[in-house]
Amino acid sequence: MTTGEEIYQVRGREERFRGPVFTVVTDQVTMPDGRVVARDYLRHVGAVAVAAVDDDGRVALVRQYRHPVGRPLWELPAGLVDVPGEELPAAALRELAEEADLTAERIELLVDLHTSPGCSDELIRIYLARGLAPVAELDRHERRNEEAGMQLGWFNLDDAVEMVFNGMITNAACVAGVLAAARSRAAGWASLRPASAPLPR
Repeated sequence: MTTGEEIYQVRGREERFRGPVFTVVTDQVTMPDGRVVARDYLRHVGAVAVAAVDDDGRVALVRQYRHPVGRPLWELPAGLVDVPGEELPAAALRELAEEADLTAERIELLVDLHTSPGCSDELIRIYLARGLAPVAELDRHERRNEEAGMQLGWFNLDDAVEMVFNGMITNAACVAGVLAAARSRAAGWASLRPASAPLPR
């Protein structure tokens, strides 16, 4: 089986914009017929998200304002992989504490997701967290900017699935995480992988 890497060779790259979260580049790429064409896309730092499910089968969702779409969205606790040297499971637990004021006894890999591969290389790794407990009041993260107005909601996992299908949840990582958690639970969590499983190539 060919991966495409042997055919689509990058012949050159020009950086158009660099920001703290993503960089916009133009690659010159060889096509299967030998032509070289330009392809613009975002190079992203990567992210993690957490489907935190409690002993009552409820999933923790946060409602956060997202400026590009101009409204708040229901999402999983999530954030960028932007702390040097931090392992992905640790980043996920940090985001869970910062955005939902929760700790977890165990965390396992639920699903990997390329959020928009037509225009970005962003990969978000979504974990399942269980054995939840609140962060002590004095240790809670001070949320700022869009996060300052963040709301935490607890939803029965089956109800969250319905929220996906009725359009109340549209955030890609949240859609994937909710559906994957529901499917994995139905299979007795047999689909879960170790939190430290290697990233897809």
